[in-house]
Formats: sequence, C-alpha cells, structure tokens
Amino acid sequence: MSRENFDKLGEECGVFGIYDFDGNDVASTIYYGLFALQHRGQESCGIAVSDTNGPKRNVTSQKGMGLCNEVFTPDSLQALKGDIGVGHVRYSTAGESVPENAQPLVLNYVKGTLGLAHNGNLINAIELREELEKTGAIFQTTIDSEVIAYHIARERVNTSSIEKAVARAMQKIKGAYSLIVMSPRKLIGARDPYGFKPLCIGKRDNAYVLASESCALDTIGAEFIRDVNPGEIVTITKDGIQSDCDLCIPKEKTARCIFEYIYFARPDSEIDGVGVYHSRIQAGRYLAQDSPVEADLVVGVPESGNAAALGYSLESGIPYGTAFVKNGYVGRTFIKPGQSSRESSVQIKLNVLKEAVKGKRVIMIDDSIVRGTTSDRIVKMLRDAGATEVHVRISSPPFLWPCYFGTDIPEREQLIAYNRSINEICEVIGADSLGYLGEERLSQMVQGLPICKGCFTGEYPMKPPTRDIRGNFER
Repeated sequence: MSRENFDKLGEECGVFGIYDFDGNDVASTIYYGLFALQHRGQESCGIAVSDTNGPKRNVTSQKGMGLCNEVFTPDSLQALKGDIGVGHVRYSTAGESVPENAQPLVLNYVKGTLGLAHNGNLINAIELREELEKTGAIFQTTIDSEVIAYHIARERVNTSSIEKAVARAMQKIKGAYSLIVMSPRKLIGARDPYGFKPLCIGKRDNAYVLASESCALDTIGAEFIRDVNPGEIVTITKDGIQSDCDLCIPKEKTARCIFEYIYFARPDSEIDGVGVYHSRIQAGRYLAQDSPVEADLVVGVPESGNAAALGYSLESGIPYGTAFVKNGYVGRTFIKPGQSSRESSVQIKLNVLKEAVKGKRVIMIDDSIVRGTTSDRIVKMLRDAGATEVHVRISSPPFLWPCYFGTDIPEREQLIAYNRSINEICEVIGADSLGYLGEERLSQMVQGLPICKGCFTGEYPMKPPTRDIRGNFER
C-alpha cells in the first residue's frame, strides 16, 4: 500500500540468518524464513550466502525491489550455493525505497567478506557517516546500515575476531538495531543495549538460526532456543554458540518497542518471553474495562485489531464477530489511486460484511490511529453497510511524538492526536464514541517488561536527536 493511502505504521525490517554445520545449502530456508517475516517489510528483500569450506571472498547474493515471491524464483534460489547465509526484508524509515538500499549489504575488504542485515534506526548515523567520508569512505547507499557495516569492517582490521569488531562498532553506534553479520566462518547476532528490536535464536537438526521473530523459526521447523538479550552479541561457529554480554545494561533500563506487541509482530510470535497474541488479548480486555459502551457486536480491523477485539469481547460479554473481509493478495498497491479516482485503497484491501453489521451497534477495535485518513473511511464503510452506531476503541494510546528508532511515525503536525482532544478526534473520524488504551496499561499488557513508549509520552530511553534524522541522507 502506498503510505499516503493506507494510514498504517511501517516497520523498519526483518532479518534472518542460518549456519548449517552439515554443509547443506541454506538459500531456500532463508527464503521461507523471510516469507514468514514479510509483514515487517514489503519494499525490498535479499539473500546472501557463502560456503564456509570455500574461498573467503566467495559470497553470492540476490536482492531486489518487491515481495519475496516476486524477487526470487526456484532457479535463482538454486543458484545461491552456501551453508551460511543472511536474509532481509525492508521497509524504509531512513533511506529511500530504491534498489541500492536493499539488504543484505555485502562488503569485500582486507579480511575477506562481510554480509550484514540490520533492523532499526541509528540516531547518530549522520555524524558517523560524515566522519567516515572525511577519511575517504565512499557510500553506495543512503541507509544507516552501511555506516554500521563500515565501522565493523574498520574495527576488524585492528581486532583479532569479527565478534570483537562488532563489539567495538557497537560502542560507537547509538539507537535501535538488531544485526545479523555473516563472516566467512561465523554467523553473529547482536542486539542494541536497550533491546528496541527483537532477535531470537533457533536450532534445526545441525543448523543454528537467527531471526527477528519466533514465527520464522516455526515456519522452517526450527526449535526456539531463546531470545538474544539486549546488548548481547552471540557468535555461532561449528563449536557452538558463544555469548558476549559486556555491553548489556541493567534489565530495568532496557526498552523494547511496545509496537512490536501492539502491531508489528505476527500474533504467533513470542518476544522476550511475552506472547504477542496474549498481549493483544490483554489490551482488548483493558479497553473493555476502561472504555465500556453498550453495543451488539465487537469487531476488529484486520489483522492486528482482531485479537484485541476478541479480548474486548471476552471481558465485556458482547459477542465477537467478523465485519471485514480482507483481500489477502494486496501486499502493496502499485497503481496509486489519485485524488480524483473512485477507487479507495481502503476498499481495495477491506470490504464490509453487510449482513453482519446491519441494524447493529458496533464496537470497532483498531491498533492505532496515525493521520486518521483510514479510520474515517472505515467508520463510513460500517455506517454505509447499515451499522446504527460505530464506537471506535484503539489498543494503544494517542500518538503525540515522533519515533527515532525505526518506526515510521510522521511529523507531529501530521498526527491526528496532535493539538486535538479525544472528542475532536472522534468528530473527525465520524464515530459515535472513541476510547484509547491508557498509557499505564502498556506495561501491564507485556507483563511488566521494560518498554519504550516515547511516541506516546515524548520521553525516550536515550536522548533523542535535536533534529529529525529520518531520510536525512537524501536531503
């Protein structure tokens, strides 16, 4: 969907890596892992593989614009030979949506090759990039992931191992990142000290896997071992897994992105010991407790609103139903309907079951309202289908602040909640009533796990940049 037409947040990326100690080719496994992570990014994707028994500079890769099933074919996967590899699906929050910015990045340097996939956003990427450019570095992309790759490569020249180079680079970079780094004989996973972005470890037969979400492990038949801890670097070699926790901070200071649980992650994933589905059910229960209303039916806006709607129904006793049929084939809209066009991108993606809502008072649960351009259309669709009342409940607090850590939240002036009361927002979207999840409920829905909620409160776990850094390299 074009961002202008479908008023949803975009996530930064999904990463996946595997090292098969038996020497089996891993490209097709990476493909299915990325397929499971497709919800995290639909703009571009890529796979890079290497043979750990072959020459050190022998990395083959393929990447392109589009979905996994558009970029890769059975023949192209067959050509990617290697027992170690890394993959990536991308949604751009910093860096244009162009082929050059697709990942994984592959660098050839004095010590061999480096393949890198990154999920997140750095807040000091501009300064680090300028510093590198002054010493002769030439950049081929406009993404901060290339800044990370350069720093790892530079540090590797002066250290005894790739994992030590990653650790040194992590001392320079600030912000949100889950990294998977492929060197000629090692697979490394690293998570920023705050743990903004998820990363987990799995095992299948004699192969180890790193992935953004546990649902990707399920897809390839791997067993979930554990999450990579915030600040931890894990190194996977034929000797097993080594862990470096020197950069870890006290657990109470960590700050996972709460939107993984509200919206980004697939409901069948578990992140840092908390099930995503369970957290959404809880959010719906809290909404029913805090914002009750008399109605005949509770419905969710697919997909992320469905579990919260079920939670609302379970708590309130109001029947849960299906009001929307989703077109499962709309990954993105290539032909963007213009202002004068009759085709609404919302109606291309969703249609209302008239017989389900006609003559009923409906509670509609959604995960967020960003600009409000979608919510008013969906409310109108329900009314046009015969709903007598439409009460909107949102399973997150109102957005009031930008995000600098990899979530595509627009500037404050574009946020519907900026300088508007809840009653005013309700009027704009045309609902009979509107209720948001209370900010104090966020920690409860993830069982007390330390979280970042800066987009709601303006209070960030680390000092934010003094200017909007998103997309800065193109300016």
